[in-house]
Amino acid sequence: MSAAVITQETQTDLSQKLIIQRPHFGLSLQGRIRIPGDKSISHRALMLGAIAQGETEIQGLLLGEDPRSTASCFQAMGAEISELNTDLVKVKGIGLGNLQEPIDVLNAGNSGTTLRLMLGLLASHPGRFFTVTGDHSLRSRPMSRVVKPLQEMGAQIWGRKGNSLAPLAIQGQALKPIHYHSPIASAQVKSCILLAGLATEGKTTVTEPALSRDHSERMLRAFGAELSIDPDTNSVTITGPAQLYGQKVIVPGDISSAAFWLVAGAIVPGSELVVENVGVNPTRTGILEALAMMGADIQLENQREVAGEPVADIRVRSSSLKSCTIAGDIIPRMIDEIPILAVAAVFAQGTTIIRDAEELRVKESDRITVMAQQLNKMGAKVTELPDGMEITGGTALVGTDVDSHTDHRIAMSLAIAALVTTGITTIHRAEAAAISYPDFFNTLTAIVN
Repeated sequence: MSAAVITQETQTDLSQKLIIQRPHFGLSLQGRIRIPGDKSISHRALMLGAIAQGETEIQGLLLGEDPRSTASCFQAMGAEISELNTDLVKVKGIGLGNLQEPIDVLNAGNSGTTLRLMLGLLASHPGRFFTVTGDHSLRSRPMSRVVKPLQEMGAQIWGRKGNSLAPLAIQGQALKPIHYHSPIASAQVKSCILLAGLATEGKTTVTEPALSRDHSERMLRAFGAELSIDPDTNSVTITGPAQLYGQKVIVPGDISSAAFWLVAGAIVPGSELVVENVGVNPTRTGILEALAMMGADIQLENQREVAGEPVADIRVRSSSLKSCTIAGDIIPRMIDEIPILAVAAVFAQGTTIIRDAEELRVKESDRITVMAQQLNKMGAKVTELPDGMEITGGTALVGTDVDSHTDHRIAMSLAIAALVTTGITTIHRAEAAAISYPDFFNTLTAIVN
């Protein structure tokens, strides 16, 4: 008999609930895991391939719902993209400045990356009109952070609530270069402006208060754009107009997906996991540093470079965790991993404090409120802070009904927490995991002993 019972049930509204019953004698996690391709890199490979000259080949593309939204939008604007798969996707680009005016509204689904990055490209297409929208969650998420700098460049964009919410209408213009000092460290903001700068005459610069992930810079350079980076001021400059040429892109495993297994391996007694082919770009490894601060037994093995991105296999063994404070410049390098870090903190001795993470409130859900509410339902001691959480560890968790709030990272974080609860945990709207990790629950079932 299996050491744990993990079942999924489909409801009448087609949502799913995941039921995890931890056995009274405990469980452990063992095995090697191959995680899906990096979501951030998958988006950018599809986008740059679509606007480059020639053909781009992508291996290891993430097959989640978000990259599918990106592919659909760019197909609607004239790019030829083969059927999405992990082996090889071919993108026949149409050249910079040649996106066609679509006959229908572009729908980014649940993907903030698709919508925000795409706005930079659409705004810089003179004489063409575009309308973009998303699902209920995306239509409530702030767009002014990219709309305002684009308007400084001369873009014409209209939307709800003072042009801050989708749906958004864009009348393409010949833009002017700017030096934008972003009030937040955000790869989406930075990338949107750099993409707008591709077709803009002159030098467009973005300066951030802290370093955000640099996948756009790496890939833009690989496709032929002229970029300069000043690490002392966290500034990136792109010179336009650029010429982009199709490339071969190999997408490494997503460290945001690996983070669930790293925490699971650390908190479930007797566990040892190896997560293979993980992208360990230094602008994304905040989760590794945070877990190291907590005393997690994590080792990087087989370190190498694949298509310009550092990659490694990561081994994790169960360990006794301790509390720490996570704040400051590390936060932009692990913003998506904070929900699962909160789970680790529940099982750490002492009080863990997470600050400077107010960005979590405008993700697919308000991740500060939702994680605090759902973990507290399970018996944890989590206090909301305006920009984070205070988590007192060492309290035993008890299975109960919890809800993902249709947020993929919440769904997977709660599933990992459920592995160390007493009794039965039911996670409602668990299907949200498919946005970034369609095979997550199958993998979970396979490694439970």
